[in-house]
Amino acid sequence: MMQKNRHRKPVFTFGAALVVGASALAASGSAAADDAATGKHAGSVLVRAHVLGVFPEDNNSSIEAVGGKVDISNRVAPELDFSYFFTDHVAVQLIATLLRPSVRAKGTAVGDLDVGSVNVLPPTLTVQYHFLPHQKFSPYIGGGATAFILFNSKPARGDGIVNDFNTDSHLGGALQAGFDYNISGRWFVNVEVNQIFVKTNATVDTVLGTVRAKTSVDPFLAGIGVGYRF
Repeated sequence: MMQKNRHRKPVFTFGAALVVGASALAASGSAAADDAATGKHAGSVLVRAHVLGVFPEDNNSSIEAVGGKVDISNRVAPELDFSYFFTDHVAVQLIATLLRPSVRAKGTAVGDLDVGSVNVLPPTLTVQYHFLPHQKFSPYIGGGATAFILFNSKPARGDGIVNDFNTDSHLGGALQAGFDYNISGRWFVNVEVNQIFVKTNATVDTVLGTVRAKTSVDPFLAGIGVGYRF
């Protein structure tokens, strides 16, 4: 009996050590998994999809010869953005969307005119600072640059005054603010606003001759969507 007890003691001790060790490893792995699935960290890639409202401000616009101002319509569009975190707090974001607003000339010598519509591709690159990257509620601010690319302009149909028009692409600046809310694991809800500062010029071919216009479009963008962190 004494021999049997001597063998049992080291077996029980080793077994207990295995249980304790396994429990510790499991707890450590669980904590690491929880940490990896929560918040934002250096090396993270955050992909978001938004519903975006675009509200041009049409500041400081003018139209040669006939007077008046340029009016660009509001739009709602899908938007996709990608953020890469260089550190827990600092990230770079690329925003991509495609818009097709309508353009009007208001208050001219010949009244209000529908000019047409144009595609706008405004890729925007910003550098962001995230204040609370490891918390569920994580606000941030950012700033950067945008390329306001305009193409495929089409004159308005109906009145026959505008035969054709062309717009110039320009570079501009961008400011932004927003927040991510970590709803579960790697999933986030995001709300973000951007103020874009950009000018553009247009040449309008009308039945009365060529008319040139310029405007500071300066659109305000407001979006809400969901994101996933890789």
